Amino acid sequence: MGPLLGALRFAAVCPWGPDRTEYHVSSSEKELDLAPVPHSNALKPGAIGLGGVLFIAVANAAPITAMTGNTPIALGYGNGIGAPAGFLVATIVLTLFTVGFIAMARHITTAGAFYGFITHGLGQVWGMVSGALATMAYVVFEGSLIGIFAYFTNNALNNWFSIDVNWLLIAIVGIAVIGLFGYYDINIAAAFLGVTLVCEVVLLLALAFSVLFSGGGPDGLVPEAINPVNAFKSLDATTIGGTQIAAGSAAIGVFFAFWSWVGFETTAVYGEESRNPRHIVPRATLIAVIGLGTFYTFVSWMMIAGNGKDVAISKSNTDSIGLWVDLAEKKLGGAFIGDIYLFLIVVGSFACGLAFHTAASRYLYAIGREVPLTKNSLGRTHGVHHTPHVASVVQSIITLAFTLGFYVLTTNGDDPFTGAYIFQYGLLAILGTMAILIVQAITCLAVIWYFHVKKVQPGNMLTTGLIPALGGLGMVYVVWLLIDNIKFAGGLAAGSTFFDLIPWLVVLTAVVGLLGVLYLRARKPEVYNAIGRTVFEESHTRS
Repeated sequence: MGPLLGALRFAAVCPWGPDRTEYHVSSSEKELDLAPVPHSNALKPGAIGLGGVLFIAVANAAPITAMTGNTPIALGYGNGIGAPAGFLVATIVLTLFTVGFIAMARHITTAGAFYGFITHGLGQVWGMVSGALATMAYVVFEGSLIGIFAYFTNNALNNWFSIDVNWLLIAIVGIAVIGLFGYYDINIAAAFLGVTLVCEVVLLLALAFSVLFSGGGPDGLVPEAINPVNAFKSLDATTIGGTQIAAGSAAIGVFFAFWSWVGFETTAVYGEESRNPRHIVPRATLIAVIGLGTFYTFVSWMMIAGNGKDVAISKSNTDSIGLWVDLAEKKLGGAFIGDIYLFLIVVGSFACGLAFHTAASRYLYAIGREVPLTKNSLGRTHGVHHTPHVASVVQSIITLAFTLGFYVLTTNGDDPFTGAYIFQYGLLAILGTMAILIVQAITCLAVIWYFHVKKVQPGNMLTTGLIPALGGLGMVYVVWLLIDNIKFAGGLAAGSTFFDLIPWLVVLTAVVGLLGVLYLRARKPEVYNAIGRTVFEESHTRS
């Protein structure tokens, strides 16, 4: 239980550079007169600026992967042509959440962000439960993205060279290369993510604007696709071109819209390595949320318009990659563009896996600093690059274990569509997203509690009261939709042992967090009182 307890306490000690110091804040929110404690095993301070943090966070969300991997599911199995409206609804809810997030960040800066905010707002018990859920989520997300990376790469190699490469081999190569990126300077990873992100965004925007300027496809511009009401209408069962299309579930469309954003909140993970995190983290978060929302809504809308409603729904059920690649070839200039698109979805999914790896390894690094038995191993940073190199290796091993498990234990697991896409990508995505949405909902409550119940700082009733309340209710609604429709969300993987365990894994993680904090409260009250109360000196509870 020791490492797990450390995971739950990861934000009790905030990351700092060699020139930064640690201060604790008691449960009464008053400063304790503690001597500053320097930390010698620190990440590289000031390594990345606003652009680097923003690129990493948006790469976590992986625009081209979200569009190619998630939109067909929402379109063909969820809310049909209302899928872009689902992205619009998600934009509104996540923006409401971000308003409260930023309001809290103006007064408190902690390494764990969610965990730290929740601890200050609702106390150590809620904070540690949330910390457990957040840590688990980011650890499994890399495994999810490795699955879809292997699936996309297998498809691309088949198209280019008619070679069917075993997806497990592709996944292992991806894990190894991502591990190397994680080992070296974070600037290398940020530069790679930046180039990849620019290329995929340019391609998708070129495709979308080509459809817009041509007036759309056979059904015109399909304006009903962005009517928010249609986000909550399920796809009706129908027959298109002789193909039977089963009825969908609007809940799945809305859920996969929210899943497309997961990762934007990791801006806070890089606070120690960013320049002036007090300003960079809030700005990067808000830009990521609104920018991604506008992008997702517009691009998915134009994809439906370009293909036409019937073709879009039909291909979502039969040829999800062709839904995008065929349109790109038609609108942007032949098979060469299609090859570029295939290349970018491969590289984009890899970049997304890398972004989640860098976030997860920093969570694990924080665990190592908190657990006495591992602070000289897992909690170490590289002597030259100041990266959490040991934690990076551990994260790679965890991802490899997930990958081997899905390949070996899944029926037809050697099939890239079944083993890599449906099971590894789909099930780990559901597990992690469920946990993150719960943490985000709790964060909204913590903002309200901090400003209007505990009244630690004066709060605006709109930005720290009503708006976070609406955002939190939106998150709870999406979690309920997922739980109520979880068998539909699991698709072909529904009924598998791992699928059946998903809600219980979330509950188990929360229970471990609860038991850990109760143990500390009973046996080590001095540690319990310091949980989640450490902040940067220069950004500590500011008025």
